[in-house]
Amino acid sequence: MRRTRSAKIVATLGPATSDEPAIRALFERGVDVFRLNFSHGTQHDHARRLDTIRRLEKEFGRPIGVLLDLQGPKLRLGTFEGGRAQLDAGAHFRLDMDATSGNARRAPLLHPEIFAALQVGTDLLLDDGKLRLRVDSYGADFAETTVLVGGPISDRKGVNVPSAVLPISPLTPKDLDDLACGLAMGVDWVALSFVQRPEDIEEARAIIGKRAWIMAKLEKPAAIDHLDAIVDLCDGVMVARGDLGVELPPERVPELQRLIVRACRKRGKPVVVATQMLESMIAAPVPTRAEVSDVATAVYDGVDAVMLSAESASGKYPLEAVAMMDRIISRVEADASYRIGIDATHEASLSTTADAVCASMRQVAALLAPAATVTYTSSGFTSLRAARERPAVPILSLTPDVATARRMAMVWGVHAVLVDDVHDVAEMIERACRNACTEGFASSGNDVVVVAGLPFGLSGTTNLLHVARIP
Repeated sequence: MRRTRSAKIVATLGPATSDEPAIRALFERGVDVFRLNFSHGTQHDHARRLDTIRRLEKEFGRPIGVLLDLQGPKLRLGTFEGGRAQLDAGAHFRLDMDATSGNARRAPLLHPEIFAALQVGTDLLLDDGKLRLRVDSYGADFAETTVLVGGPISDRKGVNVPSAVLPISPLTPKDLDDLACGLAMGVDWVALSFVQRPEDIEEARAIIGKRAWIMAKLEKPAAIDHLDAIVDLCDGVMVARGDLGVELPPERVPELQRLIVRACRKRGKPVVVATQMLESMIAAPVPTRAEVSDVATAVYDGVDAVMLSAESASGKYPLEAVAMMDRIISRVEADASYRIGIDATHEASLSTTADAVCASMRQVAALLAPAATVTYTSSGFTSLRAARERPAVPILSLTPDVATARRMAMVWGVHAVLVDDVHDVAEMIERACRNACTEGFASSGNDVVVVAGLPFGLSGTTNLLHVARIP
């Protein structure tokens, strides 16, 4: 099964798409990577879904990526008398470590790490930013605030501190347990929530090692201050626009989305745009025109993947949402201005042998219009550097490692195929030509551009470019 588009589709599984027929239909409609959202459902639920994905993978003979999305720390208020209260603008309101139910004058906030990060004048956001408080004074276990934006508040609503770096790990005990479960199951990517600084990626890497690739979810303003360092350390990035739009003015989100996408494209790291892409399709069979434009804008910017959340997990029209996203991507990529925009935003290559080879591949592809670029890779490095160049032809990634093949499902333009090891250049060229034909990319008389690293099997050695004509 070959996709004819370059940008990929990530879809979240949930109550509406938990059985084998539903997952099969999603894959057939265009899903490249399935997201297991560990904020919801049990480990058993997710293990069962992953087993289904692996069965479909064998049936279709196509590697399918699986993304484990960790919940991360959840900072919440405690309870209120009667379950709710009304906060009026201008009123004084106290937050403290007393677990007693709150009222219109105070509420429990059992998170000492929040109090440790406060300063006078700090804004606190409640219930996804619907209410706003200003800190007037504080201590190790309390904060006296003034209500700037009031409204109703109820039990266990979330608390955001947009202007502070909280002294807290992105991995809670629940996350560590979920992570151990997911790694044992064999997930391909781990999405790390609540990333604030580069050290958060290093903490996760020390646990995960090489068992999965790490995707940093950028949802905190503090992470933007360390954007380059975070992108350098992780394997991919998710633009988590929901939380980012709570902690920052909404009008800044498009600007930051483009900033993040550019940073990832410059370094050749896969980047996913997520949250509310086709939100109305949770309840409606067609999206709004604004949502279609939102997905199209991300694709025009050259993102590796776009993601569905509740649309595919719990919505009424999960298959229609995937099909719509597939059509939007295909339409954008068929537009002549898409290629012009991709070329215009292409960053200069690094002064390395690998990037010199892949930059040459991009030029050869533009001049000769070969049927495909064929990369040989064990670790995925060669295919990632090739995808960074955004060539005008598909990238057929041949690898002997099934984990690498699955991870490549997230990467722009890459069609991964599992193959046996090769032993010399002649065998490599022959197999590249053969697979380009069997996978539907080329036929007799077509050219293919082969990119690889010698010696074979050694990561990071991309140093060979060869143009072959298929007999």
